[in-house]
Amino acid sequence: MLESKRVRELLGVDRAIIQAPMAGGITTPDLVAEVSAAGGLGMIAGGSLAPDDLRSLIRETRGRTGRNFGVNLFIPRNFEVTDSDIENAFRLLRPAYDAFGLEQGPVTPAAPGDVREKFDRQLDVVVEEGVPVVSFIFGIPDADQLSRLKSYGIVTLATATTAAEAADIAAAGLDAVILQGAEAGGHRGAHPGTTEDSLTGLMPLISESVKRMDIPVIAAGGIMTGRGIVSAGILGSEGVQMGTAFLAALESGAHPLHKRILTESADIPAVLTKLFTGRQARAVKNRFISEFGMFEDEMTAYPVQRSLTQPFQDASKNAGSPDYAMLLAGQGKQHARHMPAAELIEVLSLEVGELGYDI
Repeated sequence: MLESKRVRELLGVDRAIIQAPMAGGITTPDLVAEVSAAGGLGMIAGGSLAPDDLRSLIRETRGRTGRNFGVNLFIPRNFEVTDSDIENAFRLLRPAYDAFGLEQGPVTPAAPGDVREKFDRQLDVVVEEGVPVVSFIFGIPDADQLSRLKSYGIVTLATATTAAEAADIAAAGLDAVILQGAEAGGHRGAHPGTTEDSLTGLMPLISESVKRMDIPVIAAGGIMTGRGIVSAGILGSEGVQMGTAFLAALESGAHPLHKRILTESADIPAVLTKLFTGRQARAVKNRFISEFGMFEDEMTAYPVQRSLTQPFQDASKNAGSPDYAMLLAGQGKQHARHMPAAELIEVLSLEVGELGYDI
């Protein structure tokens, strides 16, 4: 039996399976609710949402399930982007706009102070709405923020990409750590001051991290099957967080092209790139990544870069072409299964059980 009881009790779930929070409309209220209703923990991707939109999404999700679910938030990070940076990036990206006959509109970056204020208001919403679980990526909340959440009985998790980051999360007093291996799709959750070369594979990351802390570790990155869950558990993981596996679910809000490309592009790798958003993320390799990769270091910072590329990303998807679309996915994407989320959790549980374990 895998040592998942501690995580199940901590999260108030029947199965120690967390549906990763996937932004950009992928994580719908239906997906979150179905995962939670099936005994896992559905997670709302709240990091990029305005506070009022987050509140609405929480209430909509609660209307679909009486089971526990959580919210994921982004730790704010300082960034500096000048008008010259934007002009240069626009110049380099011009061919991608031209491919769809698009014009380049004005982009006004949010001030760092506005980003921090948004985060504070998001925390207010989480508290006011009584969300039972909140997870963080890109860092750790400060001591006052964490103390406030704990005073309301909210379970706290944070993402680590290295054993050192995991140890920092434990030392800060969070309840569990999500270990994001290099295989993971989507954005890397590296903390400020941590090199973007923190790309340890999940299995050695688990082995190194469990030796350095007493809180539970939850494995994330390339886990698509029951065999992957068991492998992580044998090394010391007490639960899993799965993103790409749920991206293909019936209730996922991912574009049909995105869902289809997971299995149709079995021999096309998911690679790391900063081109789409200015922050390192793993996505299915395509024409944009191949042809514009030489300009990666000349692009702007997150989240400004995402605003610059969003028009031709959307146009590419609407044209049914993967060429210029950001199709986030982890390694192992070819094992994605197109089925309802609740059925996927049942299948995963059966696969774990067939190997003599329990999640």
